[in-house]
Amino acid sequence: MTGDSYVRPAVVAGMFYPEHERDLKATVDSLLSDVKRRKQAGRLIGLIVPHAGYMYSGSTAAEAYALLTGSEKITAVIVGPSHREYFDGISVFSGSSFTTPLGTVEVDSNVRDAILTKVPFLRNSLDGHRSEHSIEVQIPFLQRSVRNLKIVPIIIGNQKKEYCEKLGSGLAEVVEDEHILLVASSDLSHYYSSDTAQKLDAIAIASIQDLDYRTLMNDIDEEKTEACGGGPIVSVLAAATTLGADVCTILHACNSGDVSGDTDRVVGYVSAAMWKTH
Repeated sequence: MTGDSYVRPAVVAGMFYPEHERDLKATVDSLLSDVKRRKQAGRLIGLIVPHAGYMYSGSTAAEAYALLTGSEKITAVIVGPSHREYFDGISVFSGSSFTTPLGTVEVDSNVRDAILTKVPFLRNSLDGHRSEHSIEVQIPFLQRSVRNLKIVPIIIGNQKKEYCEKLGSGLAEVVEDEHILLVASSDLSHYYSSDTAQKLDAIAIASIQDLDYRTLMNDIDEEKTEACGGGPIVSVLAAATTLGADVCTILHACNSGDVSGDTDRVVGYVSAAMWKTH
């Protein structure tokens, strides 16, 4: 199937997360149950979550998704980077649904169509979506946290400043409904020593906590810090601040060496929540 009838299969099940329904439920539920419950700081507008294998970043992602536990209805607009395809611009998934071992999740076509009218260079396409993991790995957490879940998957092919900021302003025009949640999918620095990674990641984390997407974008462009999904973070932070987010809580930060014990070449992870407190 192609176009608007395309049902996107799970392509990284068995690699990034368990491939069988029972095992995946148990893994996600265990990760979520290990999170100490936090009080809601206001209206939750957006999340930043990592997208590595659950063995490495699952506990960091769970800190964010635990905030959604028991939610009745959410459309998650998930913005991720393209790891396997380069294309100029940004692609919103044109298909009908995503599948994981936990079942099928429908795309919210109304929200997708509204976003398409607000971002002129956004393409309605399968480009970047067919084999990309950065969105897929988020969905099982959402499936186990939200009863009535829909998604709008967006992949940024070219993470240049103009595209990311315009996507952010376009999202802000659409995401006024409290049932719509922004999700930025990103890991941080890649393949430095743990000590170096912590220094690089601290720069990005400080800008995230300050809701300062412009400094983050500049620091990434000037190679002062790294984030493979820097564009998605910038877009979501820009949208969230336009929507009135005034507090960003850093929920958890670590790197792969904390799990593997290999501190020579690590990948950094962070999860964060953006709130409108008044």
